[in-house]
Amino acid sequence: MKSFFIGNMEIKIPIIQGGMGVGVSLSGLASAVANAGGVGVISCAGMGLLYPKIKGDYAIKCIEGLKEEIRKSREKTKGVIGVNIMVALSNYADMARTAIKEKIDVIFAGAGLPLDLPSFLSSDSTTKLVPIVSSSRAAKIICDKWKANYGYLPDAIVVEGPKAGGHLGFKKEQLADNHYSLETLLPEIVSVASTYESEKHIPVIAAGGISTGKDISRFMELGASAVQMGSIFVTTEECDASRTFKEVYLNSNPEDIEIIESPVGMPGRAIRGEFIQRVKEGLTKPISCPFNCIKTCDYTKSPYCIVKALYNAAKGNMSKGYAFAGANAFLSKKISSVKEVFESLKNEFAQATQKVTE
Repeated sequence: MKSFFIGNMEIKIPIIQGGMGVGVSLSGLASAVANAGGVGVISCAGMGLLYPKIKGDYAIKCIEGLKEEIRKSREKTKGVIGVNIMVALSNYADMARTAIKEKIDVIFAGAGLPLDLPSFLSSDSTTKLVPIVSSSRAAKIICDKWKANYGYLPDAIVVEGPKAGGHLGFKKEQLADNHYSLETLLPEIVSVASTYESEKHIPVIAAGGISTGKDISRFMELGASAVQMGSIFVTTEECDASRTFKEVYLNSNPEDIEIIESPVGMPGRAIRGEFIQRVKEGLTKPISCPFNCIKTCDYTKSPYCIVKALYNAAKGNMSKGYAFAGANAFLSKKISSVKEVFESLKNEFAQATQKVTE
C-alpha cells in the first residue's frame, strides 16, 4: 500500500478509521490506528454524555470532553489523529472550533454539507479539512463554495457509499440502486477533484462497506488514494466500546443487518436487536430532551432519543440501544488487535494486487 498526503501530512498506510459514535471511536481506538500508520478518528457525537462529571451544561461537557479525548490521544501516539463532526449536530460549530484550537490534525465533516467549515480556521491553523459526501454534486458544491468564500479547497474528500454503517446520505430506495453504488460514485468524484488539480491536489478516500485488503485494492484501481473503514475496527481490543457491543458484531449474520429510520431524518444501517424491535412496535418514547444535540430532531415526534440509544449500546446496555454497522459487519468473527487488523489487510492487499499484475 502506498502512502498518500492530506495537505502536507504524509499518511504512511492509506487507511482512515471511520468516526463512530457515541463512544465507539475515542482516543483508545484512534491512537492505536494512528500508531499503526493510518489516521485515527475520534467521534464528536454525544461527547457530553461521556463526561458527566464535568461541570456545566451539555454543550460545555461536549467541548471539555473533546479536549480531553484529543489530549489523551496525543499522550498515546505521535501519529495522525482526526475528529469526525456531523454537520447535523447542534454544536457542530463548537466542536469544529474546539478541534482546531486543540490543533487536531484533520476534521472529517459529514451528515450535511459543511459549507462554512473553513470559516473556523485562523491564520495560524494547521488543521486539515475533509468533507464527507455521497454524490459528485455535493463534492462540487463544497469545492466551489469553499473556493469562492474562503479561497480554500478541501485537503481530501471522503466519498461514502450506501453500504456504510450509521447514517446514510441516500434515500432508502437508492441504497440498492447501482447508480448510487460506491463503484459508480468514486470515479465521478475523482473526476470532480481532478478539475481543481492546477490549484490543489485533492485525494479522494473511498468509504462504505470496505472490509478486506482485496476491497482496498479494487477501489484504488478505481481512483481512490485511500479508504475509510469503520466496522472492521469495532471488534478490536482497542475499540472504546464495551465487550458486549463488540459481541453484537461477532454474533451477527448477514440477515441481522437492516436499514432503520433514524430520528435524525436519515436512513441508517444497524444490527437488528431487542431495542429496534421495540421501536417498530411503538413501545419507546422520549419523555424530554435535555441535549438538543441534533438540529433536525424533534423529540416530541421522535420514537426515541438517538444519542442516548447509541450511548447505551456502546456501554453494553443493548436493551436500551442498538449498534450501527456497515453492510459487511457480520464478517468479524473474533477480537483482534488493531495491529493484527492492519497486518491482515496489508497481506490481503498484496495478494490481490499480485493477482492483478500476473
